[in-house]
Amino acid sequence: MRCSVIIPTRNAGEQIVSLLGALASQSVKPEEILVVDSQSDDGTQERARRAEGVRVVSIRRDDFDHGGTRDMALRMTRGDIAVFMTQDALPVEEDCLAHLLAPFEDTHVAVVGGRQIARPDARPFEKRVRAYNYPDADRKWDQSAVGRMGVRAFLISNVCAAYRRTAYEAVGGFDHPILTNEDMLITQKFLEAGYTAAYSAQAAVYHSHRLTWRQEYRRNYLIGRTLRRYEERFCHAREMGEGLALFRHVTGELMREGQIAEGMAFAANCAARLLGNRMGRLRETEIIRTEGIADEHGERGDSAGSV
Repeated sequence: MRCSVIIPTRNAGEQIVSLLGALASQSVKPEEILVVDSQSDDGTQERARRAEGVRVVSIRRDDFDHGGTRDMALRMTRGDIAVFMTQDALPVEEDCLAHLLAPFEDTHVAVVGGRQIARPDARPFEKRVRAYNYPDADRKWDQSAVGRMGVRAFLISNVCAAYRRTAYEAVGGFDHPILTNEDMLITQKFLEAGYTAAYSAQAAVYHSHRLTWRQEYRRNYLIGRTLRRYEERFCHAREMGEGLALFRHVTGELMREGQIAEGMAFAANCAARLLGNRMGRLRETEIIRTEGIADEHGERGDSAGSV
C-alpha cells in the first residue's frame, strides 16, 4: 500500500523539524509528504522545504478549514492510504506508520486511529486523560457497536489517523466548511456506509496540550457547537456520560496518589470544558432555530453559524 502523509501547519517552529525527521526514519517510508501551511511567519515553510521528499503548499490563514483544507490536501496526493498528522504530534517508535497501516489488510477497514501518549513534560492530569482516552489495546468496530460505544464510536483523531482513499471518496470526504471534529464526522459516514473503523494502540505518537482555561473553554465551545449541529448523525450519543466517567477516573487516580492540588487543577480544567461545551450547544441551538425561521419565509439563514 502506498502511503501519503499530510500535515497542516501554522507556525510549527522546530516541531515540524522533529516530526519530519521522525517520519524519515520510519520502517515504512511514506511515498510522499505534503505540508499545507497557513502563512506561517516563523520559518515553518523553509524548515519543511529543507527536508527531503517534502512538498509544501501555502494557503491564506483565512482560507483554512478543518475539513476543506484536509480534503484539498488529500486530493493533491496519490497514496492508497492518506495519513493525517498534526504539527505537534511525534511518532514514538520507528514502526508507528507500519502499525497504523496494518489494519488495512482487512478490506472493510476505512479508517485507523493512532494512540496518543502525553509528552513527558505534560501535567499529571493530562497524562491520565490521554491514557484514558487512548488505551493500550487494539480494537475494531462497525455500525452495530454505536449503541454500546456511544460517542466513543466516532472518536478518531486527525492528530494521527489514516484513511483508505477509495472509502474516503466513496462517502464524499470530509464535511466542509466546519468548525472542528471533521474526523469524527467522517468516521460516522464510514460506519453508516458499512465500513469498519479501527484503533491501533501500537501506532503511538506523543501529543498533549497545556491549555489555559480560556483556551480549553474556546476549544470545547467549538466542539459543543459541532456536536449539537450534527447530533442526529451521531445518533444523539451524549458526551456528558463519557466526560463524567473520565472525570471520575482521573480524579480517583490523582487522589489515590495524594496529588490534591493536581486534582483541583483538573476539576477547574473540566469546568472550563463543560462550560464551553454547554455554551457552544446553546449558541448552535439558537442558530438552528434562526435558520428554521428563515426557511419558513423561503429564505436562507445566515450561514456564519453553519458548519
